[in-house]
Amino acid sequence: MATLADPATQFTRMPHPAPTAAEVRAAVLADPGFGKAFSDHMVTIDWEEGKGWHNPAIGPRGPLSLDPAAAVLHYAQEIFEGLKAYRLGDGSMALFRPQANAARFNASAERLAMPALPEAMFVDAIKELVRADADWFPTVEGGSLYLRPFMIATEAFLGVRPAKSYKFIVIASPAGNYFKSGAPAVSIWVSDYTRAAPGGTGAAKCGGNYAASLVPTAEAFERGHDQVLFLDAAEHKWIEELGGMNLFFAFDDGRLITPPLNGTILPGITRDSLLALAREEGLAVSEEPYSLDAWRDDAASGKLVEAFACGTAAVVTPVGKVADRNGEFIIGSGGPGQLTGKLKARLVAIQRGEAPDPHGWVVRL
Repeated sequence: MATLADPATQFTRMPHPAPTAAEVRAAVLADPGFGKAFSDHMVTIDWEEGKGWHNPAIGPRGPLSLDPAAAVLHYAQEIFEGLKAYRLGDGSMALFRPQANAARFNASAERLAMPALPEAMFVDAIKELVRADADWFPTVEGGSLYLRPFMIATEAFLGVRPAKSYKFIVIASPAGNYFKSGAPAVSIWVSDYTRAAPGGTGAAKCGGNYAASLVPTAEAFERGHDQVLFLDAAEHKWIEELGGMNLFFAFDDGRLITPPLNGTILPGITRDSLLALAREEGLAVSEEPYSLDAWRDDAASGKLVEAFACGTAAVVTPVGKVADRNGEFIIGSGGPGQLTGKLKARLVAIQRGEAPDPHGWVVRL
């Protein structure tokens, strides 16, 4: 048994019989892309009704064994998170706001009638995997180790009710740049589809939300755009979020706004971090509804000077062009803006230990 800093969590370690050869790993890390390659290990923890969380273990990453009647396959009881580990300048490793991911994970679990995982156990599981796969940090500029914690319902039962058994798993993937287009700013397509409705699961990070976005995202790609934008379900007027990122809008009078968290938008941790940094920059920051028509008009008048998307995978990404069935419009010069670059630089510097961290966001391993 190997004990972490928190004595409440002990992980059984299972040695890997055939870890990836160093030369093969080096080739992967030189150009990892995003989500295509995976490290050697994974963490698993089981939950059963009446027993709770038990059997925390780390061992070789490999296929899962599930009964064909497992509830996750029929009723989509599944949630996940996404966060990154970084190799700092002094060679040490660090996580960015893992406690926030743990809290959001449990909020998603509550919405999908799944058991809460103690936040300390969530963070310990992440740390355990990063330590085990410390050789998997990419060598490319801006590279990181992307971490995917998730939970699935494993009980074999076809009745419609919450399952009585679950498995929590963490896997890791070396990550380079999320967008491969090479454009200085992304182009987005406004979808006619709806991502989430009031009272639904829009604020939960569950697979069903992303499955519903695949057709509109494919439509955006087919039309030559990088991402898809969803409007509200009731009026199809108000901007909500992209397929996997939150949005910000910067104006010529120093205002910065982002759509409010109304239950249909994922409460992004990058979003929350940027709100704090923007306020420190002295900007007039607000969370308020913003319509597509207003976006189009403000871009045409020059009142809106920048727009950017944000999320764990892509960090901060300028939005240069927006298109729908009525035409398209350009934001600013169509490229990266000064504020977007400044906020991204500040955030990345904190994440990588290159700047002071007054908020205590960086957790060193």
